[in-house]
Amino acid sequence: MTVINLTPEEVQAALEGGDTLLIDVREPGEFDAERIEGAINMPLSSFDPAALPVGQGKRVILSCAGGVRSVTALNAAQGAGLSLEEHLAGGLRAWKMAGLPTES
Repeated sequence: MTVINLTPEEVQAALEGGDTLLIDVREPGEFDAERIEGAINMPLSSFDPAALPVGQGKRVILSCAGGVRSVTALNAAQGAGLSLEEHLAGGLRAWKMAGLPTES
């Protein structure tokens, strides 16, 4: 399995470029309470790699609270034959520690 760990700053730059989808695999309650602007919620508990919006010309990056669930989701996606490799290392926690904004 290949995992590319992206820093919060790298993810922010990718999102600002407009060609990136950030998929947040936390549960709906966590997502509703606080999230990175523009993130799409696809909870790990019901994660279906086939439902990922890949192949639409967008870069797909996964995230979670601390970086563990996003790697689990990457593993599932790769197991389903998808070529996803990137996640936000440290998750939302790292994002906030970097001083980057969230929304609720």
